[in-house]
Amino acid sequence: MSGHSKWSTIKRQKGVNDAKRGAMFTKVAREVMVAARAGGGDVDANYRLRLAVDKARSINMPLDNIKRAIEKATGGGEGVEYEEIVYEGYGPGGVAVVVEAATDNRNRTAAEVRSIFTKVGGALAGSGAVAWQFEPRGLITVDAAGVDLDELTLAAIDAGAEDVDTDSDPIEIYTSPGDLESVRNALDAAGIKVDEAEQALVAKQTTPVDANHARKVLRMIDLLEDLEDVQRVTSNADFTDEIMEELEG
Repeated sequence: MSGHSKWSTIKRQKGVNDAKRGAMFTKVAREVMVAARAGGGDVDANYRLRLAVDKARSINMPLDNIKRAIEKATGGGEGVEYEEIVYEGYGPGGVAVVVEAATDNRNRTAAEVRSIFTKVGGALAGSGAVAWQFEPRGLITVDAAGVDLDELTLAAIDAGAEDVDTDSDPIEIYTSPGDLESVRNALDAAGIKVDEAEQALVAKQTTPVDANHARKVLRMIDLLEDLEDVQRVTSNADFTDEIMEELEG
């Protein structure tokens, strides 16, 4: 899972450095709307919605914005219906890429995503061509600062977690998709502060990339994540520690 861990670090640093709060609000509001439309507007009864609302709060989205998104999705106001679409393809160096989107215009989104794949020398593939290389997992992150790693690992495993990566920062805890809620609740009950909890895709095997391809892969991910319709981008690229240090330097 090293590729995933390193990319999480990049995402965290990018989030700190970027001043794109408005775009983040738009993406998370869509996530809230899709979750509410799929499972209802009751946060207590709809765990997917609770995760989306937690994410909205983590980026300091105003409560009124969150309520408005839920109301629009559940018929309490006029709103656009967003469709969830997954795009699959191959990026620079042959890395597998999965792009998850929430869109009100699938033709526009497909054209934008295809354009970026082409721009970096990649190509979109058919449905199922890439997805088999990933597996759905629950992912919980915990800030490593001030945490007893042994106690955290024991608490997570006792709660049903499948793996704990204490070498990453933040610490990454993996669960089966169905156990995400129970593990998160157990960590909360143990007094362990959870940064994020989300359903994620994790590569079954990673693809090593050299420095040149790594730059192109990261540029591709940046371009895709900058698209308003794109909610999440996952790749199986594996960046070595040396390449990470070079890129961050």
